[in-house]
Amino acid sequence: MKLSSSMNLILAAVLAVSTPLMAQTPEERGLEISQEAKQRDLGWGDMQADMLMVLRNKQGQESVREIRLKSLEQENDGDKSLSIFDKPRDVKGTAFLSFSHPVGADDQWLYLPALKRVKRIASRNKSGPFMGSEFAFEDLSSFEIEKYSYKYIQDEACEAGQCFVVEQYPVDKNSGYTRRVVWLDHDEYRISKVEFYDRKNSLLKTLTFQGYQQYLGKYWRADLQQMTNHQNGKSTDLKWTGYKFQSGLNDSDFNKNTLKRSR
Repeated sequence: MKLSSSMNLILAAVLAVSTPLMAQTPEERGLEISQEAKQRDLGWGDMQADMLMVLRNKQGQESVREIRLKSLEQENDGDKSLSIFDKPRDVKGTAFLSFSHPVGADDQWLYLPALKRVKRIASRNKSGPFMGSEFAFEDLSSFEIEKYSYKYIQDEACEAGQCFVVEQYPVDKNSGYTRRVVWLDHDEYRISKVEFYDRKNSLLKTLTFQGYQQYLGKYWRADLQQMTNHQNGKSTDLKWTGYKFQSGLNDSDFNKNTLKRSR
């Protein structure tokens, strides 16, 4: 049936009115992109890896630490992770345990062998540096949707081709950041870059991800993470090797009472 010209005008007017109502807001789009990124990384179970932490001062002098890391995915909660320092001698035996939570403060403990005691990291200190690195304690938590509110900014060219650019605003009042700007590639929703803005909304740090490898045919992990502090001129590299997934870790491997025995 052929529509009359008057009917065509009415239909066009209806579409013109309804289309903006159906369009996503930047906040809805930012949340949707972040949810998709999270969804694509669910189901890996448990993971182990070796890591070199390279600390670099403003003059370019380096110190290297060898670390073993274990992580355990939790249903209906954030991940658990355990980091154990093996070298050099002055930090050997130091262990860091983190229980991430979608809502509320994360639980974090640091075992210092020189003091032979476990120190709980207070939520108000989460913005402090982790073991002298440019990573803060809060940077070591798993990404949980509820920890932020969101805003889509734009699509932009990036090393991976095209990236979504999304601003994330921490919900926790104890966060050291007013916002994070995150670049995620269109194809796999992998993080390419994160900019961190301090409490004065000045650019503090930039974190980049390189050398992504795929595991179990689904999960992407970067071989190199580089954190650069623009305000003090220091940087920290995390170089990852030996990823192993689904090796049978369980909750008993992430108990704060066993931190002292982590070797």
